[in-house]
Amino acid sequence: MRSRVGQLIRRHHLRPVPRNRPPAGGPMEVRTLTQLFQHSMREYPRDAAFRWHDGSGWTSLSSADFEELVAACAAGLLVHGVKAGDRVALLSENRMEWALVDFACLQIGAIVVPIYPTLLAEQLEYLLNDAGPVAVFCSTAEQVQKVQSIRERCPALREIIAMDAAPDSVSLDKMLELGRLNMDDKQPEIDRRANAVEASDTATIIYTSGTTGHPKGVMLTHGNLVENVLAVASVVPMGPDDRCLSFLPLSHVLERMAGYYYMISQGVSICFAQSVETVAADMLTIRPTVMISVPRLYEKIYGRVLEAANTGSPTKRKIFFWAKAVGERWATRMIRKQPIGFSLAMQKKLADTLVFRKLQARTGGKLKLFVSGGAPLAREIAEFFFSAGLPIYEGYGLTETSPVITVNTPEHFRPGSVGPTLPGVEVKIAEDGEILTRGPSVMTGYYNRPEDTAEVLIDGWLYTGDIGHLDDDGFLYITDRKKDILVTAGGKNVAPQPVENELKLHKYVSEAVLIGDRRRYLTVLLAPSLEPLMDFAAREGLGSTPSEVVHHPAVQHIYGQLITETNERLASFEQIKYFRVIDHEFTLEDGQLTPSLKVKRKAVNEKYEKLIDSMYEE
Repeated sequence: MRSRVGQLIRRHHLRPVPRNRPPAGGPMEVRTLTQLFQHSMREYPRDAAFRWHDGSGWTSLSSADFEELVAACAAGLLVHGVKAGDRVALLSENRMEWALVDFACLQIGAIVVPIYPTLLAEQLEYLLNDAGPVAVFCSTAEQVQKVQSIRERCPALREIIAMDAAPDSVSLDKMLELGRLNMDDKQPEIDRRANAVEASDTATIIYTSGTTGHPKGVMLTHGNLVENVLAVASVVPMGPDDRCLSFLPLSHVLERMAGYYYMISQGVSICFAQSVETVAADMLTIRPTVMISVPRLYEKIYGRVLEAANTGSPTKRKIFFWAKAVGERWATRMIRKQPIGFSLAMQKKLADTLVFRKLQARTGGKLKLFVSGGAPLAREIAEFFFSAGLPIYEGYGLTETSPVITVNTPEHFRPGSVGPTLPGVEVKIAEDGEILTRGPSVMTGYYNRPEDTAEVLIDGWLYTGDIGHLDDDGFLYITDRKKDILVTAGGKNVAPQPVENELKLHKYVSEAVLIGDRRRYLTVLLAPSLEPLMDFAAREGLGSTPSEVVHHPAVQHIYGQLITETNERLASFEQIKYFRVIDHEFTLEDGQLTPSLKVKRKAVNEKYEKLIDSMYEE
């Protein structure tokens, strides 16, 4: 994202051009993403539809200018011969141009194929050959080079378009200029195609990041995504006064639907974080009212808060844990809709002043709510944030369901659950505990994989592969992935996620991977949370490198105590016999995490095979 976009707007004197719209004030039925875009531009004109940091400071783009750029890009795509139904790949980090290209493609009936920019060239080659896009938009010269390295083996690919300056590619700036120059000629065709888009038309093919095997391309229609947007909007309202800080990858369906399409539909300003590392600083600048994340962000915030309290003075520590206890009692009564009482209300007011308002200030001081998805959120964390006035509404869904199936809301909130079903969505539990769902947001199938589609779509129901149960009030609880259930050599079934999530609450644990499938007993591989662990080691003189620290007897004792305490709360067949601590955190770059920050169990088991086997050498 560079200031050249603003220069382009000024250079061509872009001006609003009515198109595809009903008369002002007239009704507009939103059934497709093209209609959603048009509706938003008409109903929510705003000076800062998007905000981002251009390297020198924060800049913004108005909805009117964004709309004109989308039109110019759509015209440019037509000049380059992109037809309705053609696939167009988007290989980019979060930035305004991602949204620009996405809506331009949708306006002309093209199918968008988002690709994680962190993928290696060989992974990219598989996706490009499976999806067969005629063009790929790349964010940087590095991404262009990646595509160029495999281009000869991707016969369908005709064009590489670069958002930043890059050799051997078409410049997005040039495409926009070309589109503007041909606007009078191409505008009728843009209008015709946009009006011809049906709710049943495929809008996107999203490749699941996958924790095992090759990714599958999930085909989602315009109607799938719009129905999910409208259902979410009916239970979690937002508006033009809200600001969303976006940092999860737009290539992931959660951010794309909830952090982008939903926000656009409600007139919310979307502010792109500079990077994952700058989210904390960006919150202070942007002062968002809503953020969407996976649990890892909340786990890190919670861990840092606890670490600050535990390393503070005795008085500070006492005040914090008193406030935490007060918050827990208050939260329990609020969630159960029970009377608070004068005494507890006064204690909570004091706890807010002494502790919780400081935490609110770290988020910018305007936050109304967080949304969590992609992985289970520990109940303890949900309750703590709720008591701090920063509610986290956890939901559940899949790429195959566009994605939201259930979600906690301000009116229906139960920590530990993933909420009740969205309006129009059905959920039932199979005899073996698998969650089944059907509704208007369920995919049409996997691209080029009819056999795989038939395995999960049966009699109108999608078999999610997750195990869970519904309580008497219709709140859904997730136990684990069906394929992740460990079956010990003794025939006992163990769900690893509940145990792993409990271990991850410890301030020195970033990830935990339970081992034991077809083995005599359970063990666990722990990845440390290095920042607080190294701070502790420096204070205590326990070593200067991660390897020295994690193998120090005092540190091993800390982890051993954690395992002992955890085992006390587990059934005998769930208890952990041995553990190993590696000297680094899992990362996306080393292949141990998916782009949505879930652990790749197969990759972890393969990489640490010898270390894991050492726990079974008896």
